Amino acid sequence: MLKLLKNLKNSWASVLIIVILLCIQAAADLALPDYTSKIVNVGIQYGGIEKAAPEVILEEEMENLLIFTENDEQILSSYDLITNSPTHEQEKTINKFLGEDYNLEENEVYVLKDLGEEELNNLVGLIAEPLVEYNAVTNEETANQIKQQMIQNMPEEQQISIANWSVLDLLKQMPEEQREMLLEQFTSYISQMTDSVKEQAAISAVRELYADMGIDTDKLQNDYILMSGLQMLGIALISMISAVSIMLLSSRVAAKLGKTLRDKVFKKVLSFSTAELREFSTASLITRSTNDVQQIQQLIAMLFRVVVYAPIIGIGGFIKVLTTSDNSMAWIIGVAIFAILVVVATLFAVAIPKFRKLQDLIDKLNQVSREILTGLPVIRAFNTEKKEEKRFDESNTLLMKANVFVNRAMSMMMPLLMFIMSSITVLIVWVGAHNVDAGTMQVGDMMAFIQYTMQIVMAFLMISMISIMLPRASVSANRINEVIETEPSIKDKEETKTFNPEKKGLVEFKNVSFRYPDADTEILEDINFTAEPGKTTALIGSTGSGKSTVVNLIPRFYDVTGGELLVDGVNVKDVPQKALRDIIGFVPQRGILFSGTIESNIKYADDSMSDEQMVKAAQIAQAEEFIEGKPEKYKDPIAQGGANVSGGQKQRLSIARAIAKAPEIFIFDDSFSALDFKTDSKLREALAEKTENKTVIIVAQRISTILNADKIIVLEEGKIVGQGTHEELMQNNETYRQIALSQLSEDELNNNEKGGK
Repeated sequence: MLKLLKNLKNSWASVLIIVILLCIQAAADLALPDYTSKIVNVGIQYGGIEKAAPEVILEEEMENLLIFTENDEQILSSYDLITNSPTHEQEKTINKFLGEDYNLEENEVYVLKDLGEEELNNLVGLIAEPLVEYNAVTNEETANQIKQQMIQNMPEEQQISIANWSVLDLLKQMPEEQREMLLEQFTSYISQMTDSVKEQAAISAVRELYADMGIDTDKLQNDYILMSGLQMLGIALISMISAVSIMLLSSRVAAKLGKTLRDKVFKKVLSFSTAELREFSTASLITRSTNDVQQIQQLIAMLFRVVVYAPIIGIGGFIKVLTTSDNSMAWIIGVAIFAILVVVATLFAVAIPKFRKLQDLIDKLNQVSREILTGLPVIRAFNTEKKEEKRFDESNTLLMKANVFVNRAMSMMMPLLMFIMSSITVLIVWVGAHNVDAGTMQVGDMMAFIQYTMQIVMAFLMISMISIMLPRASVSANRINEVIETEPSIKDKEETKTFNPEKKGLVEFKNVSFRYPDADTEILEDINFTAEPGKTTALIGSTGSGKSTVVNLIPRFYDVTGGELLVDGVNVKDVPQKALRDIIGFVPQRGILFSGTIESNIKYADDSMSDEQMVKAAQIAQAEEFIEGKPEKYKDPIAQGGANVSGGQKQRLSIARAIAKAPEIFIFDDSFSALDFKTDSKLREALAEKTENKTVIIVAQRISTILNADKIIVLEEGKIVGQGTHEELMQNNETYRQIALSQLSEDELNNNEKGGK
């Protein structure tokens, strides 16, 4: 798999942008739960007041507040007393809370300094308790209770004289020790509060303090919620834009990788010799370059999100849980992860073996389909449609069962994981509600914890999903690598030679032998003959004697395993394959045409070929007659594989294609078998004029095709058992004589001999 990922080097810029965008998206997604917590806790619960310390406080209120603490100097050191000429920042703070029309000359105010986080936390620790006490004694009900305790032992006259005094006025007049004793029952209760509850109470006290100062607390709350909401929307928008950009870029990178892999597989297959093509079936090569590449493409489209995004979200979410919220519920995340791993591991154990079989089953189905479609005429001729339907159905059913099993297993995963996520949400709410009730957690923190937990769970879910895709993609990657890494057995040498112009068109077999890879016996053995320019050399023999194998060695479709094969005086292994094949016009045993037109097929060797040359080639190949009868003549379409022309027409167009190339050497591998005797005779007569100075090698089954050949090679079981002219072989070679008499009578042979002479 890693070997294939090296092909991403051409898309490194896109990959880098994807990684950056994933980091941005992860950071944005991790920030959102914190904003949810702030909106609920600060915006709704605390009325938009973030700090448990007033940002502005009137001088008179500060003096009253300091009655309840001994830390006067530390608290005052965190504030600036503004009498006149405030700084720009101080003026903004005053305008925000007290309004632009506030008159500092009438009433001076304290403004909170720009403190660091640590300094602010120290101030909150000092001022929270006095704020709560101050708020308590200014509460009407509490103030009346304290006042009653203060005056109950006083003389009646004194009680009447101070009846209109406020509790604060009374506390100011009392000695410090007596005041502390009086307030002890309130301070002891406040001291026993947890820090969280105390901070909440202090923020409520700040809100009351602001209200007493005439500050519009509703506006503060609305402004805070509005600003936090806008910030949250902005972050969500950044996350959305990043996600869309990532998907677009990932799809582009994956598609580009798919194109690269298909290109590499295709180019590699084109370089294969017949030996490698035998190793990989055609159906398998098609599956590897389509379905297997598609599996890799789908994986890559998701891989970046898992490799980069999931770890950031998982680790980042866990850190956020531990640092920004109550971590007493962190064990719930562990339960969620354990449950997910159990589900995924179980599904892996069940489904992974089936994934490995799927690609082989697709290969099998493609192979069966191709065989049936290719052999359809034979199937109809033998009335075996039912048999072939059954064979197809067996392969199709096996693939269906494997797919159904895998899909059922995978379809169970999502509901199970959603059940786990819902159960975890219920568990968080259950435990969190008790913590909220106990005052150790706020509602917003619980909501943020739910979001962080879902993010962590989703990260593991993404990793699980990619882990499920990975085995199938890994199988596909191995299958693609098998093709890409297969070295062709026939390769050009680093140092090549050029053809000898003095031996142009000369083909020499010197003690040539050949065996197929991994075969135990020689297919050809001790083959010695020469095909000269200006002459026709024919090969004949019984089926399986090695005729086609001999001519396939000339363009190096196979390499000889013994002896030497020379073309133009040079060993074919010492010249580039392209140069060798440029001088050969090869017409295979089975005529092959390409989808396009008659013109494109005849001009296949050279698109810039003149129309005159094309027409001349068609005339020699005896194809002009049927071409002229077509509605669009040379522009008439040819279906895939030449399905819309007959076997004889297909052979004549294949021959015309080779003639139009005007090579030095013509090789006809039983290319006249589909022609009638009259057309065969005309074609060979016209071909003789065209190939006057060319080397012609003909493989034939019909004696009539090679009667006039300059040299006839007789093969039997991979060995030459005779060579010479027709007359010589009829007299001296029993094998040839038997082949000839099996096709023509003595009289016909004698007449042909006389006609040839």
